[in-house]
Amino acid sequence: MRILVDAMGGDNAPFAIVEGAIAARKQIEHEIILIGREDVVLPAMKKHKAKDIEFVDATEVITNDEAPVKAVRSKKDSSIVKGLNMLKNGEADVFLSAGSTGALLAGGLFILGRVQGIDRPSLAAIYPVIGSSPSLLIDAGANTECKPNNLLEFATMGSIYMEKVMGLENPRVGLLNNGAEENKGTTLTKAAHELLAKSSLNFVGNVEARYLQDGVCDVIVSDGFTGNAVLKVTEGMGLMILRELKRRFTKNGMTKMGALFLSKELKNIKVELDYTEYGGAPILGVKGALLKMHGSADEVAVEKTILKAIPYVENSVVETIQNSTIELEEILQS
Repeated sequence: MRILVDAMGGDNAPFAIVEGAIAARKQIEHEIILIGREDVVLPAMKKHKAKDIEFVDATEVITNDEAPVKAVRSKKDSSIVKGLNMLKNGEADVFLSAGSTGALLAGGLFILGRVQGIDRPSLAAIYPVIGSSPSLLIDAGANTECKPNNLLEFATMGSIYMEKVMGLENPRVGLLNNGAEENKGTTLTKAAHELLAKSSLNFVGNVEARYLQDGVCDVIVSDGFTGNAVLKVTEGMGLMILRELKRRFTKNGMTKMGALFLSKELKNIKVELDYTEYGGAPILGVKGALLKMHGSADEVAVEKTILKAIPYVENSVVETIQNSTIELEEILQS
């Protein structure tokens, strides 16, 4: 397997990318290829004594403040565009980037193309659950306005990813809503509920946002606007709570033993809430294995995402999504 990693993407590139690739390479036999500007990436690889890692030169970089579509069309030799073309041409089996989400989504559509039968590719994000395995939130921001059939597609793709990559058999699918009752919600969610109920998915019905961290479902289905807002609020609240707990106990003073215990417990909670523990967010519905890492990804996040890329490819997620579209079409026609 050839795992291609964008060495120019994210706040901590290229050093965090290089360090994460080195850490992952020590654990696997698969090839890892870094792509980026030679004058930036090669010195980082030399500094960290990167061994058994290949390099591909890409002279341009797409930044977060550029218009995604324009950048993808004009910067043909950027790490993102060149990486996507390598994936399309079979020179890599999976492509990972912490770069511009918009450029990856646009490039995924223009260069890789949509899986036939999938109307809207989607960004799926791991949603941490304390004391349990994480859920998957889909869509996490790619599609702000959706139709009912899009939510059915998201649910199907998310279910496949959780089963094939996260190893969860028959994952429970929940529709994010403002109430658990079947008749609650908008015109969109009511229609989507009807479609999901007809599917062969393990659909558990509507779920309220306040119960998501209880692990009420394994796949959280939403339009991208709502899903992104829920994800950002959850991230912000988690960080705020951890900071406030640490501040209060430090301010009030503690015994050495108490401080040690608190430090250990806070660390355990942080690990459970930390997105870096679960790898990147897959862009599902395009004809290629594509993973988006968080913009602030450190070397641990890069390492974890590379390792999660392996079952993504080996368990044929893209092909399974393609095969699932037959049922989607039958549901929509019924």
